[in-house]
Amino acid sequence: MMLLSFLRDNGRWVAGGFLLTFFSSFGQTYFISLSAGEIRSEYGLSHGGFGTIYMLATLASAATLPQIGKIVDRISVASTVLLAAPVLAIACLLMAWSNSLALLVISIYLLRLFGQGMFTHIAMTAMGRWFAAQRGRAISLTAIGVNFGEALFPISFVGVAGLVGWRGSWLVAAAVLLLLALPLIYGLLKAERTPQSVVQDPNRPAARDWTRSEVIRDPLFWAALLGVLAPAFIGTTVFFHQVYLSELRGWAPSVFAASFAIMSSMTILFALIAGQLVDLFSATRLLPSFLVPLSLSCFVLASTEAAWGAYAFMALMGVSYGFSSTLFGALWPEFYGTRHLGGIRSVIVAFMVFATAMGPGLTGALIDAGVPYSGQIAAMGVYCVVMIAVMVLVSRRALARQASAG
Repeated sequence: MMLLSFLRDNGRWVAGGFLLTFFSSFGQTYFISLSAGEIRSEYGLSHGGFGTIYMLATLASAATLPQIGKIVDRISVASTVLLAAPVLAIACLLMAWSNSLALLVISIYLLRLFGQGMFTHIAMTAMGRWFAAQRGRAISLTAIGVNFGEALFPISFVGVAGLVGWRGSWLVAAAVLLLLALPLIYGLLKAERTPQSVVQDPNRPAARDWTRSEVIRDPLFWAALLGVLAPAFIGTTVFFHQVYLSELRGWAPSVFAASFAIMSSMTILFALIAGQLVDLFSATRLLPSFLVPLSLSCFVLASTEAAWGAYAFMALMGVSYGFSSTLFGALWPEFYGTRHLGGIRSVIVAFMVFATAMGPGLTGALIDAGVPYSGQIAAMGVYCVVMIAVMVLVSRRALARQASAG
């Protein structure tokens, strides 16, 4: 009943945030990879060649995002959407019409920057700024838009590509962005929301508004970032090398494919649970928790050769993904306030994009060097355990600082 009441009062803003993360799918790796075979064939690229192009374009988008992302602090959220959505549509058109490697690189760069980057960044910045006492609920409902996109867009893309070809599918994506997504999201978010309560309870003292330059000089920020980057690095790495892992374990290709449904359902469920917990206890207090299932998932995958290991890994990964997707949206407003949240979040998102780009390349180089992949996965689990201890210290230090400021 509380959730229904919340949606009744705040449905337009939450729906706008949900649609932003939902349509960020056009710049997510899983969506772009649906065209990977055709891209390699038409451009004469090997797997390694396309992977290198994709990594470089992603790294370039990560480097650009901190400068573009801070625009959310200077103009309204709706105006930012008016700028970002057409550029993302142009990126889709370039993917459909390009016939040179240069245009392909530009297309991927813009898809990653404005899809995975800006659309998600705008949504989470808006929810973090517009909500206070119910920030966890707002962020959790916004974050699951990505998961709904994972469920709907791949099968839709395959169906459309069967009718109009893979390039035609990207034209359809551009049309959907301009004719459906843009007017819907703009209409929902054009009215700014003011938080109806400024939380002043012992669990969640109000944070002062730090500038981005102050945040970058704060040791606590870098300590927290060491843990925050773990899900993006580990998840992308394992997904990227899933075929290699299946060959090592002797698993049928269908094993990992089926396990994605388990991960998506667990992610959605625990994102919503985390939203309730954040509103009850604060994101700062919950910070050490999100790495516990992630560490367990790594140890299970590293030590289990039976097919159930893949399902257990994806279930535990989904728990961690769900917690982290909500937690990370609420954490930074609690740490650093909301006035400069756009600029601060743009730095964080850039590092997360960087982690998703570097993970597959680093582990791939270690595989080529003869380092056992199961040992690498176990090392990731050990890293998570160490980071749990670090996050406990970060949480305690942040709570003490918030109490002192309050």
